[in-house]
Amino acid sequence: MLGRRGFLMGAGALAGAVLAAAAPAALAAEGAPTSLSSDDALAQLKAGNARYVSHPDICALDIAQQRESVAAHQAPWATIIACADSRVPPELIFGGHGVGELFVARNAGNLVDTATLGTVEYGAAVLGSPLIVVLAHTACGAVKAACDVVAKNATYPGAIGTMIEPILPAALAARGADDYVNATAKLSAQRTAARLPASSTLISGLVNDGKLKIVAAIYDLKSGVVTYL
Repeated sequence: MLGRRGFLMGAGALAGAVLAAAAPAALAAEGAPTSLSSDDALAQLKAGNARYVSHPDICALDIAQQRESVAAHQAPWATIIACADSRVPPELIFGGHGVGELFVARNAGNLVDTATLGTVEYGAAVLGSPLIVVLAHTACGAVKAACDVVAKNATYPGAIGTMIEPILPAALAARGADDYVNATAKLSAQRTAARLPASSTLISGLVNDGKLKIVAAIYDLKSGVVTYL
């Protein structure tokens, strides 16, 4: 993870330069990107989540057909930065979207390190995904750990303490909130979404050109509802 320095600006700029040079060739090799706009993609996610909440029994996929149709080419229409929590599978909570539709990066706390930044840059600049969603969730263990560092001076072994450092500013800002952990989760997702363009010239260029939208959201473990922030 990126620790106290948050996003690695230099690394992001270097990755941006490399991908910018490679993007035309990569796109030609991969095939055409999705025809959906960022607003269309967001509408698809919202409709899928509503379907997941109201009629989870109809979320059925023809995996064999999908697998065959995307074997030679992928054109995902949304990139999701999600938590690694086993209860938060993006392909299911957004309505049973299957093979070839969502470009997903997952880690504890839905954070953006160098690998995740490169992943979302690839999704947007090379694959043509028009939407990035930073997806937090309620009762997040990584967020709770960051809150405990702030409120209880807790410490954690191994790389866990370093991993959650990017959440600490949100935990400090949300301290005193009635629902401290979930308030921190929301704020952390919003901060991450807001900082993505500043961390990547590739992403900022696509945003400025109206080709990419970035939103933050939170998934409720109990209700299944995704709320956009």
